[in-house]
Amino acid sequence: MEQYFDIRYEFDVPAVHKAIESQLAGGKPGYICVADGNILTMVHNNKHYRKVINGSIFSLCDSSWVPVFIKWLYGYQRTQYCGSNIFFDIVSSRKYRMIFLGTHQRTLNALQQNLMQYNPDVAGMTFKELPFCTVDEFDYESIAREIEEDGADIIWIALGAPKQEMFMNRLKPHLKHGVAIAVGAVFNFYSGLEDAPKRCPEWMHKCHLEFVHRIFMEPKKQLKRCWHIVVTLPSILNRERRVKKRKRKQMSHK
Repeated sequence: MEQYFDIRYEFDVPAVHKAIESQLAGGKPGYICVADGNILTMVHNNKHYRKVINGSIFSLCDSSWVPVFIKWLYGYQRTQYCGSNIFFDIVSSRKYRMIFLGTHQRTLNALQQNLMQYNPDVAGMTFKELPFCTVDEFDYESIAREIEEDGADIIWIALGAPKQEMFMNRLKPHLKHGVAIAVGAVFNFYSGLEDAPKRCPEWMHKCHLEFVHRIFMEPKKQLKRCWHIVVTLPSILNRERRVKKRKRKQMSHK
C-alpha cells in the first residue's frame, strides 16, 4: 500500500484480492474505494471526505492519469486497476456470495441477467434498488440486517461519488461481515441495456482519453466534473511536490 495525493492506494492486483480474502476470513467488515479523478479532486478539497476515503481498507486507482503523475513526480511505474476490472474479476471468479445495491431496479434486473453468462450463481443473488434519498436518510441498520440475512461476502454499491463512499462509511459500523466496494457506473456498463452509458473503447483507455468518451456519453455531468478536475489539478500536483520534498528531507536526516 502506498500513499499519493492524500489517498492510500493499493496498486498490486494479487495483493488486492489477498486483502479481501483476509478481511473476510478475519470476520471484520470493511470497504474499498475506487478512486477516479473526481474523487482525487474531492479528497483534495474536503477534509471530511478525505477521512472517509482513507477509512477504507485501501483505494484502487481508477484513473489512468494518476500513474502518469506518479511516474512524472517519483519515477515509479504504477498501473491502474479500475472498478470495471475488479468487478469482472470478482464476479467471474465465482468465489463469493454477493449483493448488488443501488441504481434503478430496471438496470439491476438487466445486470443480473447479463452477469449470469460469467457467473451462473448470480441467479440466486440479491439485486436491490436503494431509495433515492440523502446520505443521512438511509436506514443503515435495516440495510445491514438485510445484508447479514443474505449472507453476502461482497457488497457492491453503485450510488455515484461522493455518495457511495459516504454510504459505505456509514454502513460499516452496522455490519458484522463483508467487504463493500463502490463501483459507480459499472452496473450500467455491465447491464447490457441499449440506453445505458457504455465504457470507452480500449484504444481510448490506452490513450488516457476515457474522460472524452464520458463527456460524449453524459455531457452535462462530465463537463462539470472535468472542469473541476482541470482547475484543481495544479494545486494537487504542487501539494504532492511539497510532500515529495518533505519525504526526501526526512530520508536525508536518517
